[in-house]
Amino acid sequence: MARVSVKGVSKLFGTFKALDDVSIEFEDGGFYGLLGPSGSGKTTLLRLIAGFEYPDAGAITIGGEAVESLPAEKRDVGMMFQSYALFPNMNVFNNVAFGLTVRGVSRDAIRTRVNEALELVKLTGLEKRRPNELSGGQRQRVALARAIVIRPRVLLLDEPLSALDKALRTGMQVELKRIQREIGITTIFVTHDQEEALTLSDRIGVLRDGKLVQEGAPREIYERPNSAFAATFLGDANLFDGVVDGDGIRLDDGPLVRTNDALPASGSRVTVAVRPERMAVHREADDTGDNHNEIGAKVEQAIFAGNSLTYMLTRGEKPVRVFAQNTGVEPIEAGAPVRIVWKAVDTIVVEQ
Repeated sequence: MARVSVKGVSKLFGTFKALDDVSIEFEDGGFYGLLGPSGSGKTTLLRLIAGFEYPDAGAITIGGEAVESLPAEKRDVGMMFQSYALFPNMNVFNNVAFGLTVRGVSRDAIRTRVNEALELVKLTGLEKRRPNELSGGQRQRVALARAIVIRPRVLLLDEPLSALDKALRTGMQVELKRIQREIGITTIFVTHDQEEALTLSDRIGVLRDGKLVQEGAPREIYERPNSAFAATFLGDANLFDGVVDGDGIRLDDGPLVRTNDALPASGSRVTVAVRPERMAVHREADDTGDNHNEIGAKVEQAIFAGNSLTYMLTRGEKPVRVFAQNTGVEPIEAGAPVRIVWKAVDTIVVEQ
């Protein structure tokens, strides 16, 4: 296994800058998610580490060895593609064995290592089936077994679960995490799914327009996003603009809200974010108790989702979203005036 280091890496495709001076460290044995919208550079970064593309500037090391000029076959990296890229004319055993065969591994060693990989991904007994005889989840496991059977130093996964339905995807997230922990391999995966990134990753790198905008533990990025983009891309967030007024922020439409974050000088413009699940909705007549922040709004819609409710609210022309648990109480009706309350600690200053 190995640590992967990316330092000052840039990549151009014609005049388009896919990556712009990106630096990030992937610790040995960690599970790292690269998250961002289409065109953010996450897949390009994965391909540069794999050796399918070469950087125009910067350095990439794997286990302390400079690899940015090495071809893919000399980097000792396992890659699982979004499409799985299985050979339709080969059975499961031969698909998994392919990488070992081209490396000249002995027949007995191939059989032992393929059987070990299939046992790890729970496909023992399906060796003779062809890809078209497998479910989507089984094909995903074959592709994973093929990537790990060569015993690479680093495992790269490009949207590994995107082809699966929601129920199967959730189960495979658990399995993928289990397998990664069992083999202890440095794993880097690309996803556009926020929940998947939060569920699987030890650390997350958020990219936008070829730049790394934030990197850290999932909880850290979710709880303390460093920009409006990070706040709204990783989870839901309500954004409010205002001016620093003493030890609070005077919103553009009047109310003063408090935060525990450090503030710039009085009179400075700032944007703050509040997660929908950190807010509560109360009828006008309710006693809201000792909450630090309170603003008025109107209910537009209460969306029922079984174990939860999503209140779609408006404050003037500004939409606000609040999540609430389903406690069995009838939701507040559309058109009702309400108050939204939350604690100062949940007001995050994201832009100055």
